[in-house]
Amino acid sequence: MQRAFAAGIMIAIICPVIGTFIVLRRMSMIGDALSHVSLSGVAAGMLFGFYPFTGALIMSALAALFIEFLRNYFKKYAEVSLAVVMSGGIGLATILISLGRSFNVDLFSYLFGSIVAVTPADLWLILVIGIFICLSMVYIYRRLFYMTFDEDAAKFSGIDTRAINIFFTMLTALTVALSIRVVGTLLVSSLMVIPAAVSIQVSKSFKATMAISIVVALVSVIVGLIASFVWDLAPGGTIVITSVLILVVVLLWKRGKE
Repeated sequence: MQRAFAAGIMIAIICPVIGTFIVLRRMSMIGDALSHVSLSGVAAGMLFGFYPFTGALIMSALAALFIEFLRNYFKKYAEVSLAVVMSGGIGLATILISLGRSFNVDLFSYLFGSIVAVTPADLWLILVIGIFICLSMVYIYRRLFYMTFDEDAAKFSGIDTRAINIFFTMLTALTVALSIRVVGTLLVSSLMVIPAAVSIQVSKSFKATMAISIVVALVSVIVGLIASFVWDLAPGGTIVITSVLILVVVLLWKRGKE
């Protein structure tokens, strides 16, 4: 539980930082696409005998590059690249899972998260890569902020929008791969999107949006982990349901004020 809480709190800080930009850039489905591909990396690791987290990391990074490659060919239909990558990722995962039926029990913890699955090695990896993601976001913050609201103007002002897009998508892939131990591959995108959706409803500035989304994610992770421990449930599900309930309460509260 201590390792789960430590990993969960770090992930609850990282996911909204990335997720706020994802939601405002209307790229909410990118988390789903990368998480489905990361599942194929997990399955490959179990099938061929290497660390599944490494497989998830590699496959997510490759998928991020492929998304940016496809976006150049579908500039007016950006969602096409996400649909292609998601379909390919889940297709490959299905094939690899069918080849290694014996590891289906272990795969369950990667699909929906597991408290006992977080190892000390996972914890250190989440810490190191998490710090790298946060520092990277600080480094590209101003340029990414400009691009979020007017990418064409940012490009004309001299910002290398292509490089920033590729780097940001890679950071998103790293975030997805980090989160699968606690939240699970099928639910990780929810932790990136729902807290940002909640904060958009109540905040009046970009920085407030990010801060509130982090608070929502922290509450969701802490309450979700406690609930999963008490009732022996998959932590990914309890974390996501908690965040959904927070969103519903906020929406009802806003409606009551109108």
